[in-house]
Amino acid sequence: MYQRILVPIDGSSTSSHGLAEAIKLAKLTGGRLRLAHVIDELSFALAMDAYAGHAGNWLEELRGNATKLLQAARATAAGAGVEADTVLLDSFKGTVHDQVIAETEASKAELIVIGTHGRRGIGRWVMGSSAEHILRLSPVPVLLVRAPESAKTEHERFTLPSGTLASQ
Repeated sequence: MYQRILVPIDGSSTSSHGLAEAIKLAKLTGGRLRLAHVIDELSFALAMDAYAGHAGNWLEELRGNATKLLQAARATAAGAGVEADTVLLDSFKGTVHDQVIAETEASKAELIVIGTHGRRGIGRWVMGSSAEHILRLSPVPVLLVRAPESAKTEHERFTLPSGTLASQ
């Protein structure tokens, strides 16, 4: 039962909750984890914006941060006695959910465990839901781990436009 578990991680506290649940499940089943991080066009564009005005290689910066994130998650799993390997998906071949589904098939994963913010309303409309797309498209079962209430607002820092132009 569930010997190969894919765990997409992004460094958020919600992702950490998904990882913790995947570790518990792997311990119960004697399975192993495959920890995946996706660098997509949006991540790249946001990095370019964050480093605007600074010389440097944005993609290499993203890859370096992703590698540290994956190593930390692997160490967390190892500390709990669970084997894990890592994969960095940085080919820009499709959306986050497309790349996760492709990795599911390539790695022959039997289960995907993913943390979700559980956004509703405008938050879901603006931010989208990779977890929802993965759930709908996955060829294997998906365990969605909902974030506690405190983590749900972690990334919801957007507001609707206001002012003269917005009201016209």
